[in-house]
Amino acid sequence: MKFKRRVRQDIDVNMTPLIDVVFLLLIFFMVSTTFTKESRLGINLPEASPSEQISANDYNLEVLIDANGIFKVANITLGNNDLSTIRAALQTQLQSMLRAAKTDINPSLTITADAATAHQFVVSTMDIAGQLGFSKLQITTLTNETQ
Repeated sequence: MKFKRRVRQDIDVNMTPLIDVVFLLLIFFMVSTTFTKESRLGINLPEASPSEQISANDYNLEVLIDANGIFKVANITLGNNDLSTIRAALQTQLQSMLRAAKTDINPSLTITADAATAHQFVVSTMDIAGQLGFSKLQITTLTNETQ
């Protein structure tokens, strides 16, 4: 028996629809993405104006921070600027204030920091003071008259 051989046809894969789909996806992602321009923020810092002063009969604790990050709590220099040391010093001073007052007081905290002090020291002190229960917080600034 003699069979007739079939002529083999080359199989073609039409790439045109595939390329069209890829280009449509590329265009879709290009249009749907948002580009952000990263730049520096222009910040105008507020100026300090005279405000309510703490009266002499208020219970006030002062924290001094110098440019090197050395803390003084109630004129006692702390050995290091570790958060646990600052917390312990503030808590000790607060407890001594409460014992001396013998009544329910509303203690306040004044932070005096050098202009070259790292901002983290001031923020950490404010955070610790809030956790310990200081309800009034003041930051010492220069007014326009003293500059």
